[in-house]
Amino acid sequence: MKLQSRPRGGVENLGPAPVVILCRPQMGENVGSAARAMLNFGLTELRLVNPAFGWPNAKAVASSSGAHAILNMMTVHDTLEEAVGDLHHLYATTARERGMSKPVQGAREATISARALIDDGRRVGILFGPERTGLVNEELTLADGIIPVPLNPAFPSLNLSQAVLLCSYEWHMSGLAEGEGYRPAAMDADVPATKGDLARLLDHLIGELDKTGYFRSDDRRISLSQTIRVMFERRQMTQSEVHLLRGIIKDLVNGRRVVNRG
Repeated sequence: MKLQSRPRGGVENLGPAPVVILCRPQMGENVGSAARAMLNFGLTELRLVNPAFGWPNAKAVASSSGAHAILNMMTVHDTLEEAVGDLHHLYATTARERGMSKPVQGAREATISARALIDDGRRVGILFGPERTGLVNEELTLADGIIPVPLNPAFPSLNLSQAVLLCSYEWHMSGLAEGEGYRPAAMDADVPATKGDLARLLDHLIGELDKTGYFRSDDRRISLSQTIRVMFERRQMTQSEVHLLRGIIKDLVNGRRVVNRG
């Protein structure tokens, strides 16, 4: 289920920018402060995933300090998969890298890369976890890259809206940088697959593996499914590659067919 507030207004003249996704936020005030930080630096699209408070939320509106346009166009989602389904590339912020095999970039480098991706027509998101616990591994699995937020180990306390502010500032500064040397190498010209495209491919593949008894136990299904997801997410597939793989799976399921190559 996706809920949306009133139509957007007052931000139409701003260019494309990353989507900010707040996963399981616990306090409305932090959402409002995050919206304020976003509008300060030209980010306009905010999504909430399973917030711990109801919406609309008076505390969020009050703490936004006039950034009502962001809250008015904000969407609320039941699941993270739904919230990122239309995105091609997702960065996740975390206080520690968790030992996952994913590219790690600081906020400055990540936002420079994000700008190049957006210039190439891709939809990019930056994911933030809940205030007390941060993102769990299952949520980090959906990310294509990790943005660590190094903190003073003697006082590792960073407010959610401050983390949004940090990334929003770096996004703004990346737009002021000059010179092609700041941009990553050119990417494949084919249309990139969205998170939704990939999720449907993985549902198809894992569903067929279930039917063959491949996983053999519930525990193996959980661990292997996550491994498969990480493997495919790392590949950063195009739409044509996803369609090709879905066709291959379909033909394998339907059985071998004799082809006369004359």
